[in-house]
Amino acid sequence: MSKLFKNRFVKIILFVSAIFIIFNIPIPYYLVETPGKLINLRPLVTVNGKKDNSKGAFYLTAVAFKKLSLIRLIHAKFFSDFEVIQKKEVALQGIKSDEYWKILRYELASSENLAINQAAKLAGVPTFLNFKGIYIASIEKKSKFYGKLSIGDKIINIDGKTFHSSKEIIDYIQSQKVGKRVKLTFKRDKEKKEATGKLIHLKRTNMSGIGIGISDYTTIKTKIPIKIDADEIGGPSGGLMFTLQIYQMLSGKDLKCGRKIAGTGTIEKDGSVGRIGGIDKKVVAANASEVDIFFAPDDKIFSEWKKTDKTLTSNYQEAKQTAKKLGTKMKIIPVKKVKDALNYLKKLK
Repeated sequence: MSKLFKNRFVKIILFVSAIFIIFNIPIPYYLVETPGKLINLRPLVTVNGKKDNSKGAFYLTAVAFKKLSLIRLIHAKFFSDFEVIQKKEVALQGIKSDEYWKILRYELASSENLAINQAAKLAGVPTFLNFKGIYIASIEKKSKFYGKLSIGDKIINIDGKTFHSSKEIIDYIQSQKVGKRVKLTFKRDKEKKEATGKLIHLKRTNMSGIGIGISDYTTIKTKIPIKIDADEIGGPSGGLMFTLQIYQMLSGKDLKCGRKIAGTGTIEKDGSVGRIGGIDKKVVAANASEVDIFFAPDDKIFSEWKKTDKTLTSNYQEAKQTAKKLGTKMKIIPVKKVKDALNYLKKLK
């Protein structure tokens, strides 16, 4: 090998390496939201000390936030219909990364307990869900309570009214007018405190709000021991699928019949399935894993929301549109309550 050839070879290696580094250097302040992975629930759920060994699987679906690089920017802009570039502060709702993960863990714990409670009730297993309070999970900078409240504060009452779920608080606040002054009583490190501030207009709902994220804190006891081991998961969107997995194991009924079943949606105390974000990306992930059935929340879109975004549709409608784009054979099934999913599966053979 001549010296000239060696020099050229070294230059080519250096050039290729430089191009690789340039294309993969993270672009600061931005993230790309992409389809995530599917998570099989069989290894995560234990009922009476046993795992589910039946054929088929229930899956959680997820979205992923990845650091934006030049190569990901090009792919998202020109080669993908299902990747979204977002400012980091928007993607993380203006919250620090470590605090954002803490919030997701709060939401997951609440979702797990609601799923256990709902599945046990439907299976006729005695259960006791103990409501212990509502915690502040996040605070927006534009909130009139910013600097007055802290993540982890426990809400006691608002305007002297007590509440027994996050949903009750949201319903109350949204029934008030923007600009109304409200008094929030809360507890921090065992000390009772008060803060007042005006309600603000929330763009995402086009309704009034405090500008905080809240999460229920509950504990649960069941006659039959039920355990969920989901250390690497966060957020409330797995509520529906956890409920289905636990119900099958408690009831002894084979709902899967060997099928791969995925879906998404929060679960409420009354069995309602709630709206989530990024459902198009979850449908993409499910399709890539050759899922047979995908459950999507058939949520109500309020007229106030439409004023902010005229293109807004229900999770189910968006999931159907995404499936059509993909040309998938996967069945997209709408659910308003967990019973809708159970009734659908029970009719299958």
